[in-house]
Amino acid sequence: MLSSARRRRRLALLAQLVAVVVAVGAAATVLAEGPDGPPGADRLAAEAAGTPPLVDAPLPADPSPSDAVASSPPPVLRAPGAVPSAGTGKFGYDARSGPVLGRAGELRRYRVAVESGSNEDAGEFAQAVQVALTGPGSWVDSGRLRLQQVPGDAPRDFTVYLATARTAGRMCADGGVDIRVDGRPYTSCRAPGQVIVNLDRWRLSVPHFVSAGVPLTLYRTYVVNHEVGHQLGHRHERCPGAGRPAPVMMQQTLFLNGCRANPWPYVDGRRYTGPAL
Repeated sequence: MLSSARRRRRLALLAQLVAVVVAVGAAATVLAEGPDGPPGADRLAAEAAGTPPLVDAPLPADPSPSDAVASSPPPVLRAPGAVPSAGTGKFGYDARSGPVLGRAGELRRYRVAVESGSNEDAGEFAQAVQVALTGPGSWVDSGRLRLQQVPGDAPRDFTVYLATARTAGRMCADGGVDIRVDGRPYTSCRAPGQVIVNLDRWRLSVPHFVSAGVPLTLYRTYVVNHEVGHQLGHRHERCPGAGRPAPVMMQQTLFLNGCRANPWPYVDGRRYTGPAL
C-alpha cells in the first residue's frame, strides 16, 4: 500500500495537472472566441472551409475546402416531373419591361410568351431569357447591339416563345423549319420574328448533355443564344477542333462532335466561331 505521505503527494500533483489543463483550455477558448464572443458553428465551418456552410449539413471534424466541394449538391441536369407534350396553342405574355442589355448599338426589342397548358411561368421564363441575353458572353458583348424585353402588347422586333413540342413543331413548320427527329418535334427553331423554344428541351435538355453532367441551366442559356443568334442573322457552324468549346451556332442539341458544351457567342471577350456548316 502507498503511505499516506506518498498518497498526498500524488493527489497534489494531480490537482496541479488539472489546473494546468483548465488554464490551457481557458486560454484556447479566449483565442478562439476573440473580442466579440464565441463564434457559432456556422461561422467556424465557413472560416475552416473557406465557403459559406451548407444548410443543415453536419459539420465534419476537420472541414476543408475539398470537403465543402464534395458535399455540394449535384447540378440539376433535367427538370423533375412530367412534361406536357401539347398545350392549348395560346400564349400568355410577360407584362414587364426589362432593362436595356448592352452598352451601345442598335436597340432591338423582344417580348416573352409561354404557352398555356405548359405548366411554365412566363415571368420565370422571361428571367431565364434575360440572364442568357445579358451575359457576360452574350450577343450584346459586341458593343453594336442592345436588347430589351417589352410587354406583350408593345411594339417589338421579335418574340421568344416557350411552346410544347406539338405547338413548337407546328409553329416551326409554318416558318419553313422541320424540327422533327425520328418523327417527333425535337429541336427548337427560329421562324421570321419568332424564337421558338421547345418545352421538351427546356425541361429535359438532351441526352449527351445529361450523360456529360452538363447543368440544365447551361443548356437553357445555349438554346436561347443559339436561336436568338438565328434571329440576328447567324448561320450554323461546326466544331473547330476536339476538346475546344463548341460555337454557340453549332447544333449542340444534336451533337458535340468532340467539342465541349458552350452557351456563349463571346468567349474571353471575343466573338467565338467555328467553320461554316
